[in-house]
Amino acid sequence: MTSAIKKNEIFILIPTYNEGEIILNTIEPLIEMGYTVVVIDDCSTDRTAEILKGAPIIYLKHFINLGQGAALQTGLAYSVANNAKYAITFDADGQHNYKEIPSLLAPVIEGKQDITLGTRFKRKEDIAQIPKVRKIILKIAVIVNGVFTGLWLTDAHNGFRAMNAHAMAKIKLKENRMAHASEILTQIKQNKLRYDEIPVKIVYTDYSKMKGQSSLNSINILIDLLLKNIF
Repeated sequence: MTSAIKKNEIFILIPTYNEGEIILNTIEPLIEMGYTVVVIDDCSTDRTAEILKGAPIIYLKHFINLGQGAALQTGLAYSVANNAKYAITFDADGQHNYKEIPSLLAPVIEGKQDITLGTRFKRKEDIAQIPKVRKIILKIAVIVNGVFTGLWLTDAHNGFRAMNAHAMAKIKLKENRMAHASEILTQIKQNKLRYDEIPVKIVYTDYSKMKGQSSLNSINILIDLLLKNIF
């Protein structure tokens, strides 16, 4: 990361729903690093709002539960309106490693790419961490995404991404729920955004397995994408 870039110009967008148990652990290192942390609370019914009260973050709240895609769009719109230079999409459940933000962001800051997408399938040690069933579903998802979005990637449904202001302004999500992950790929293609995949490690803790996107939900995303493109 070049010294000319101020870390507070990098907005970390964290959609959250009932992640009060883990949210502070997720945001504290990001705050310490000096990033602008934007938490988008998608109408949590737990103590998330109380837990985050007084934290040095931007706290945005949906008063109706709309879904992760809608929360991300709220974060992107906020970032554009507040002249963020770069944005990182970051899961609330502790699966992403904040130490990998510089490597994810480097090609964007260097002007080589408009957006980078995290991938679990470029390093053997990262592949080894993926549960077997999920690995199979992700491989199927890669094929489905490639056929219907035109982007042939090594990974699918990875929420760890970095983008510049141009990409932030171009991506306008209409898929409110989890199918937004495929919609982003379509919009990268349609808007001719420069992109690349960057190796990242996903941490599958007991908590993230319990709270994160289930294998069944991944299948539902695939079915949704198929239906939207067939009918």
